[in-house]
Amino acid sequence: MNKTVFYLSQLFLFLLVTISARSQSIMSGEFKADYVPFSKYVRPIDSAKTDAKSNFKRAQLSVEIPLSMKMDQYNHPRLWSIMLQGSYAKMENKNYDLKDLPVEFPNGFPNELLNAQIGVKHLRSISPSWSMLIMASVGVYTDMVEINKDDVLLQGGVLFIKQFNPNLAFGFGPVLTNSFGVPMVLPGLYFNWESQGALHFKVAFPEGLELGYRMSERLDLKTVVELSGMTAEINPANKSMLLGYQQIIAGLKPQLKLGKHWTFEPTIGSTLARSFSTNDRKLKNIFKEKDLANPRFTTTFYAALALKWQF
Repeated sequence: MNKTVFYLSQLFLFLLVTISARSQSIMSGEFKADYVPFSKYVRPIDSAKTDAKSNFKRAQLSVEIPLSMKMDQYNHPRLWSIMLQGSYAKMENKNYDLKDLPVEFPNGFPNELLNAQIGVKHLRSISPSWSMLIMASVGVYTDMVEINKDDVLLQGGVLFIKQFNPNLAFGFGPVLTNSFGVPMVLPGLYFNWESQGALHFKVAFPEGLELGYRMSERLDLKTVVELSGMTAEINPANKSMLLGYQQIIAGLKPQLKLGKHWTFEPTIGSTLARSFSTNDRKLKNIFKEKDLANPRFTTTFYAALALKWQF
């Protein structure tokens, strides 16, 4: 399978699962702002660093509102909830020569990206150790140049999650999306493995991993590697395509609990990878390899501030 298409499909699933896999019987949410300063553009044709450069500034908000929750015969929650998620990114692009860019970017890289979606989730047990997560969402994924029906993407899926023990869970199942113009089914995966001691770790697919030391009930010092991204429908030369922005960061993330309901999480680190990718919205291109690498940027500083709450 085309690696970039698979990567984009995982990013779509990521938007759902990062909210969906953390079931709460109370309202929960997160506001996060992250910043990547200017870094140099690496030309795909020869991997040469250029004088062109771009930055990345983003604000994200996600909220989960439970509609109903009751305990089943296995003493596990049976939950219905609504999910709201939005991300807005602003980019500045300087010193670009358009002939150095891939043909999919005739007017240069986007200056804005907006992802906004609303979804519903249902979680229920099907045995003492297996549960089923059903989710569906509709959202707008746009570069803000023109918003039309092509920017509206639908997603739905069913994940069967095996809870091996309180610290280890694995899930799989079909995810339905119209990302490629017609509805199609993609594989969905979920993996979460974590420990609970003072020195603890967490491995979560597709989010990332962390290693931390809990200094007190209020302060937890962590080192993290995190994957994130955004998606937009673009229309170069009147041709509907999907654009993906991906970044992998590594850094220090202290977690400070502010009372019973609030948690503050700053992050300072660097970008390990940062790139754009594009794909035609056609089924035949799922198995088509690209001739050139994706346009990418050099490693640089990364910073983020996040505020989480539970009521």
